[in-house]
Amino acid sequence: MLAAVILSGGASSRMGSPKALLPYQGRPFLEHLLEITTRPEIIARKVVLGADADSIAKVIRLKAHEMVINADWEKGQLSSIQAAVRKLPAGTDGMLLFLIDHPLISSALVGELIAQFYESKKPIVLPVYEGRRGHPVIFSASLYHELLRAPLETGARSVVWAHADEVDEVRTNEEGCVLNLNDPETLNRAIGNET
Repeated sequence: MLAAVILSGGASSRMGSPKALLPYQGRPFLEHLLEITTRPEIIARKVVLGADADSIAKVIRLKAHEMVINADWEKGQLSSIQAAVRKLPAGTDGMLLFLIDHPLISSALVGELIAQFYESKKPIVLPVYEGRRGHPVIFSASLYHELLRAPLETGARSVVWAHADEVDEVRTNEEGCVLNLNDPETLNRAIGNET
């Protein structure tokens, strides 16, 4: 069984409003990611909130056990990953790591990644679009301790680099896995392509 971790702790300064609440196909980014992580293989979901925790929690109905508040969100993405890892239930095989600014992911892609994780037995599984690695990334539970010790400057990438020969890449035609919707211009271009 797996855990799903959705990182939504940053300040969204370039976007100008919380990315979790931006609309995609008529609902907020975070609602879409919550829907595609509602699967039988996923036994726990953790949404890491930080800068805009109050405004996001008012709009999105999260259960108390699904929320992780990262008081150190200003330290960057790794601090949110570490906050989530510390709150994962015992016994998970691994975690799917989603970024709130990479919301254009389908349930089908999540299913492919999960199937490949169990089939390949590799500690890291991630999607690749036209040669570019994307998100979500599955980290095996065997790597949790490395994520907790990773340097803030390089973050989770340092764990991926340390296991370069153990990464399983899943080719996909979903450009959304590499689209970082981080500012209004990129968002408008991406959403325009979807409609």
